Amino acid sequence: MIQLSNISKHFGEKELFSNLDFRMNSGDKIGLVGRNGSGKSTLFKMILGEDTPDEGEISIPKNYKIGALKQHLEFSEKTLRDETALALSEDDKFSIYKVEKILFGLGFSEEDLDKDPLSFSGGYQIRINLAKLLITEPNLLLLDEPTNYLDILSLRWLRVFLKTFDGEVILITHDRNFMDSITTHTMGIIRKSLFLIEGSTHKFYEQLASNDEHHQKQKVTQDKKRKELEEFIAKNKARASTAAQAQSKVKLLEKMDQMDSIVEEATLEFDFNFKETPAKVLLEVKDVSFGYSVDNVLFEDITFALKQGETLGIIGKNGKGKSTLLNTIAGELKELTGNIDYHGTTTFAHFGQTNISHLNPDSTIMDEVYLGNPKLGEATVRRICGGMMFSGDDAKKKISLLSGGEKSRVMLGQILAKDVNLLFLDEPTNHLDMQSIDALTKAIKKFKGSCIIVTHSEELLRQVCDRLIVFGKQGATYFDGRYNEFLEKIGWDEEEVEEKVKTKPKVNKKENKKIRTALITERNKTTSPLKKEIEKIENQIIKIEDLVEKEQAELVQASNATDNAKVIELSKIIATHEKEAEEKFEELESKQLILDEILEKYEKKLAEI
Repeated sequence: MIQLSNISKHFGEKELFSNLDFRMNSGDKIGLVGRNGSGKSTLFKMILGEDTPDEGEISIPKNYKIGALKQHLEFSEKTLRDETALALSEDDKFSIYKVEKILFGLGFSEEDLDKDPLSFSGGYQIRINLAKLLITEPNLLLLDEPTNYLDILSLRWLRVFLKTFDGEVILITHDRNFMDSITTHTMGIIRKSLFLIEGSTHKFYEQLASNDEHHQKQKVTQDKKRKELEEFIAKNKARASTAAQAQSKVKLLEKMDQMDSIVEEATLEFDFNFKETPAKVLLEVKDVSFGYSVDNVLFEDITFALKQGETLGIIGKNGKGKSTLLNTIAGELKELTGNIDYHGTTTFAHFGQTNISHLNPDSTIMDEVYLGNPKLGEATVRRICGGMMFSGDDAKKKISLLSGGEKSRVMLGQILAKDVNLLFLDEPTNHLDMQSIDALTKAIKKFKGSCIIVTHSEELLRQVCDRLIVFGKQGATYFDGRYNEFLEKIGWDEEEVEEKVKTKPKVNKKENKKIRTALITERNKTTSPLKKEIEKIENQIIKIEDLVEKEQAELVQASNATDNAKVIELSKIIATHEKEAEEKFEELESKQLILDEILEKYEKKLAEI
């Protein structure tokens, strides 16, 4: 297996990491985590031989094949089928069924097989590269943010593929749920060092927090000891009778390692400003249709009402019209038919993938945040910039100098400056790391207004969405329920399509449909009680968190009133409730893991039919 020994890397004066040691064992599937800019992609490049460490060695066994997802796009063949077949080995060059199987799994249709690879969008062209990578069947897969280019259906297919992949995987992704469902270990580049544990990202960060707490306690003890030694030396080094003792203390002090303080890594801060409104319904959409022509209608007869405090999720395959629907509701595109009516007090903010182009390249980050709310003072604008990780002089950087991810953060900062009661968010988790996604999720849940969100993150859907618009084979339909209810009651129709590869003997489609129906019924019967338990625990956690929030407000009042007895009493109550919440979270994680395993088992069975 591959082995890294004492690896260090610098870029100019900036040290990415130092003295990294890591050995990969057979069958390991590792999730690589760390803040943006910590060096994850650089580590990949060094394993691939595209970059070299400043110090240390990387050992790779002979004939051990490593495959990585290429971001650059170079196609030489005239059809998708022929382009992807280039990845087949010489001994396997006639196994076109393997090509088709992987392409169908990644969201391509039978009609797509004869299209020119260059005719597809950038996201789908990346999928072609992913298909070519998977066909080569390497020993080790290095996947750097593959989820950025895939919709929910393709992600669900890729998850099953990677779990059953007979080899090793190192995966970088901001989608925590996707990572945890595949990996056996979690490894992080944390404060320029490498830390590896067996288990999920949740277990990883819990262990990291525990290690940090232990480190801090040790540091407090050591600092106290150092202070005592320094005071003894200062008092006794001048006295002849105690000079020898003082000198021995000096030697002891010199031998003592200086423990560094833990530097907290910056996280994006989200707090959407709610504009008060008396409206119970902020938005009504009636029989709305849109197309670029009457012969190319993307969706039709969309009808729903969005109440204050509700979040609506728009989901489905890429290229079906999710972002177009959001842009139509936001007034950036004109509907073909129907009406979109806002309450008179509704004010919205729109974060879209194409909205980045609205930023003025000659403006500074602060200038763009001011556009969100010109009434804000400089201190508030700088605080918003800092929350988006543009502190100090960075807040005066020109937009033209920023990366795509940094421009997305500027757009988010502009939205945070506004007073709104309705949010339109199109793939807001792209370019965010796990901690920032957690912060965004909490902010959406906390926001008193309403939200319409386009996302391929199943975890975000589960956390924040009350209703759904689903783009499926039959067009866009409104679903009055949460994402787990959608999966249980309807499910993705594309996942039930028979495999399109021609095989012998001929498949009995009628019989297979019966088997699938029976399996789905069995799955729903098995998982239904567990889902109810999970929902019950989630509701209990929400109640406890609301209670703690109320008690903390009372604690602040008691503290301001110097009511010490009340402060002590409330502190004990809050500690009890926080412990109760932690226990509920542990119970929830345990139940969710069991549910995921059951669902995965049935997904595998359904995929085999």
